[in-house]
Amino acid sequence: MRWTHHKKTVLVLSSILLFFLGSLIIVRCSQPDKKSRETQVANDYVGDAACISCHKSEHDQWQLSDHFKAMQPANDSTVLGNFNNTSYSADGVTSRFFKKDGKFFINTEGPDGKLHDYEIKYTFGYYPLQQYLVEFDRGRMQATRQSWNSKDKKWFHQYAGQKLAANDWLHWTGNGQNWNTMCAECHSTNLKKNYNTETDSYNTTYSVLTVSCEACHGPAKQHIDYVNGSDYKHGDKQAGSYLRAPKNSSQLAEIQTCFPCHARKGNISADLKNSTELLDDYLPEIPSTEFFHADGQADDEDYTYASFLQSKMYKHGVKCSNCHNPHTGKLLIAGNGACLQCHDKKYDAPAHTFHAVNTAGAECKNCHMPGKFYMGNDWRHDHTFRVPRPDLSVKYGTPNACNNCHTNKSASWAEAAVNKWYGPARAYHFAEDLIPGSKMDAGSQAHLIKLIQDTATPPIIQATAVHYLSGVQGGDNPVAGVLRELHNKDAQVRYRAVTGLNNFAPALWRDAIQEMLTDKVRAVRIAAANLVLGANDADLIAGLGTGYTNALAELNDHVLYQTDFASGNIMAADYFLKLKNYDKAESFYLKGLQKDNQMNYARLNLSTVYNIKGNNQAALKTLEEAARIDPKNDRIYFNLALLYNELNQPDNVEKSLKKAIELKTPNPRVYYNYAILLQQRQQYKEAEQQYLKGLQLAPADADINYALCVLHLQQNNPAAAKPYAETLKRFYPGDQRFFQLWQQLGML
Repeated sequence: MRWTHHKKTVLVLSSILLFFLGSLIIVRCSQPDKKSRETQVANDYVGDAACISCHKSEHDQWQLSDHFKAMQPANDSTVLGNFNNTSYSADGVTSRFFKKDGKFFINTEGPDGKLHDYEIKYTFGYYPLQQYLVEFDRGRMQATRQSWNSKDKKWFHQYAGQKLAANDWLHWTGNGQNWNTMCAECHSTNLKKNYNTETDSYNTTYSVLTVSCEACHGPAKQHIDYVNGSDYKHGDKQAGSYLRAPKNSSQLAEIQTCFPCHARKGNISADLKNSTELLDDYLPEIPSTEFFHADGQADDEDYTYASFLQSKMYKHGVKCSNCHNPHTGKLLIAGNGACLQCHDKKYDAPAHTFHAVNTAGAECKNCHMPGKFYMGNDWRHDHTFRVPRPDLSVKYGTPNACNNCHTNKSASWAEAAVNKWYGPARAYHFAEDLIPGSKMDAGSQAHLIKLIQDTATPPIIQATAVHYLSGVQGGDNPVAGVLRELHNKDAQVRYRAVTGLNNFAPALWRDAIQEMLTDKVRAVRIAAANLVLGANDADLIAGLGTGYTNALAELNDHVLYQTDFASGNIMAADYFLKLKNYDKAESFYLKGLQKDNQMNYARLNLSTVYNIKGNNQAALKTLEEAARIDPKNDRIYFNLALLYNELNQPDNVEKSLKKAIELKTPNPRVYYNYAILLQQRQQYKEAEQQYLKGLQLAPADADINYALCVLHLQQNNPAAAKPYAETLKRFYPGDQRFFQLWQQLGML
């Protein structure tokens, strides 16, 4: 099971996703009549046994693969761990593993903090580690924290050193270790999560327990009927024979087949479109600094997709099956042989590697696919296929392959060695602009624009650059660069452009959004609907027609599909808050906190709901609890300031605003509100300083620029006001709120 680290902010996370081993349906090769085949609509799953008669070699290979062993019933043949009454202690918990009446059990800490016996129902994975699944109430299945190290043959904890409370989101009985939500989809075939948000229960089903033939090739009934039919036997061939990813599939077809599971992503809906565009069904992560190093190298688990799409291999059409046997999952050729299928043999020599033959330093993967342990003992290689750049390590602190092995040496030492071998000049790599661009400060914008406009930049890096550009603080009109990418041919770039517009005032994008509501890709349409909904502008919505209505329905479907996950409940609550359905918003915030009581973001918005509903005491209590949990969160104090203002407690208002500023808040509204308070006291100089701090973070902010105009006019200084009025005219030329100001300053 691939777990993400515990996040305290809301993410659109994924289900990297019955309890009975269903019998496989064995289809005998009969010959249906032509009429019944032509009128057939359903394409059912038939099970791997139906494939053996024609594809025995592939079936035999598959049974040796990790896919075949992804999930199996727990028995003496499948369980690798030592259950011979052995114990293992780690992170404050001692667990005992034993067998009783032919079944496998673990005695370990339960959700109440006490030790209990739990029967192991299924194995999960095989090598280099194996996990174990336990059934709970409401259709839930949970993965034990104790895992078996198949390489070293011992028990271990994947994330050693994490002492978790029994009610923690990451406790093995909690939401973060739930099979239905986190793992099942990619360890079974044709999985249907079937979550009921009202009862917080699952009725999860699948066609085949593990990852079988049809997990990659799709339901096979039409294929079998076609092959057994007279048309096929008479030579009337159909490309692909009604299967996904047939032999010699294109790169795009293989991406559609492999990456839904070999990507860190979120699912859009239970209703899969299975189109040629990944973003019709999924929301894949980009290589931003949330899960990647600033240069795009993998830091947290990314499952290959976001790495591979950065690579020259991807650009030149290399596909998964060029290197991997799709049925065994293993490399086609061991060692450097896989690379030498395309690359000249001169690269497999000391003249290139500067390491002795048959040493680790002479292996292509160790220099161009540096690896890292995930899940405790699972070594995975980064699929960016990049040239080591210790010079960037020296300049920016990013990792490099040389120092991964030479851990006792400095990056400067590695840079000197590379310069000696290959000369001082390095071929340009997008990381040289992506790293400074990731800072999202005033100096980032030029780097990001360069990446976006350079046609040689991989589209996924362009998407990342757009994401960064939308968050640039203090840049020169970054919204213009984001708006241009609404027409990018790559769906990932368009999606990140739309989501990035959430950082800008609706007046800056309202004329451009209608087209995005009818984009050909579902993820883009959903993002556009969410953007419009968040603008809280009835006039805008009224002018968008059915495009908005249809996209909003897709957004609603997406939101509710995520509600089995803690952050999915918060996403749903945010959605209903925007719809002004405050009872549902409150309900989902509370459900999210029940699944993860450390998710403070929920408390911030829940306090807003209580405030809207007129229950300010509950709002205050919620914010005070949030401050106790996370006393360094500047947003909590800003929300407290707003609430204290309503409660007519001016001393607490000022105290809370000062606390947020002390925490170096990046929120320009904090400085704006504190400046208003100072301006009301006629402390003009101090007010101006606070306005300017806010303006530094949001140069085009309408309220701050207008407030500075008013401040200077109050002091009879129209010359000082004019530059801010000019900013308003530049960014908001048709905004009638400012016409009187422009008229007063002689700008009309």
